[in-house]
Amino acid sequence: MSLEAKVGTFVIGCLVLLAVTVYYVGNNQLGGHAIPYKTYLRYAGGVAPGTGVLFGGISAGRVTLVRPASGDPTQIEILFEVKEGTPINENSVAKLGSVTLMSSPAISITTGSNDAPRVKAGQVIRSEETVSMDDMARKFSTIADNAQGLVTEVRGELRGISGGALTLLAHLNDITGAPNRRRVAEILKSVNSLVATESPKIDRITDQVLLLSRDADSVMKKAGPLLDHTDTAVSNVNLTIDQLREPIRQDLAQLQATLDQATSTMKTIQTLVRANDENISEAVENVRVATENLDQLTEEVKQRPWSLVRIRQPKDRKVPQ
Repeated sequence: MSLEAKVGTFVIGCLVLLAVTVYYVGNNQLGGHAIPYKTYLRYAGGVAPGTGVLFGGISAGRVTLVRPASGDPTQIEILFEVKEGTPINENSVAKLGSVTLMSSPAISITTGSNDAPRVKAGQVIRSEETVSMDDMARKFSTIADNAQGLVTEVRGELRGISGGALTLLAHLNDITGAPNRRRVAEILKSVNSLVATESPKIDRITDQVLLLSRDADSVMKKAGPLLDHTDTAVSNVNLTIDQLREPIRQDLAQLQATLDQATSTMKTIQTLVRANDENISEAVENVRVATENLDQLTEEVKQRPWSLVRIRQPKDRKVPQ
């Protein structure tokens, strides 16, 4: 065997050994058997085959394929495998994340809840979009622009506040100046003199109030028996009302029965009237016709009273020629 054949055989053997080693190391990392799942994101920055998959922050698998979704190209389909026995459930959520700010991106899956049903192999795991660095940069830029405007506005308001504070201090200086202090001292002297002058009157008013309170106490003592008599009268009235309550109740019951009978009678009369409505109308019409005939007869008698005695009307006298 030549030297080139030996070198080629050695290289091929090393490659086979490396492939076997990688295969076994991968299987050991995934617990010997991997379970496939998939999820969909609209932004999968930095995710590629081989990207790590974290479950609750611990390494659980790796990404196997990243491609646009066939049904909706605006979404990215991510296929990955996790270790057998990883408790992914229906409340678990997949999102783009990383362990630290400087580390490479990873697919992070939340632990969900223990009582939720487990997700079967090949099913889709619910996803949640994360804010990308570009979005964060845009938001920070917007915040910075707003902060600049806010600082400018605050500066303007601070100038107004400082001007108002200076004005207030000036007014306070005017108020606490020497002329105002003298006026306050004069007012206090006037109050002291007024108190000294009116003090005897206040004492007399206090004595009168004390006498009035004593008279009120005596009045209350005299009113005590009257109140007792009032209580007795109220008790007697209550007793009388109790005695009259039962007869009144019986009278009310009889009145209610009479009203019920009257209501029943009215209903019977209404039924009778409805049943004889046509007869009553006809009788009323006959009465009306008879009345009209009587009115005609009366008018005839008034105009020709001889018609009651003579059968024929006498001829009218001729006008002499």
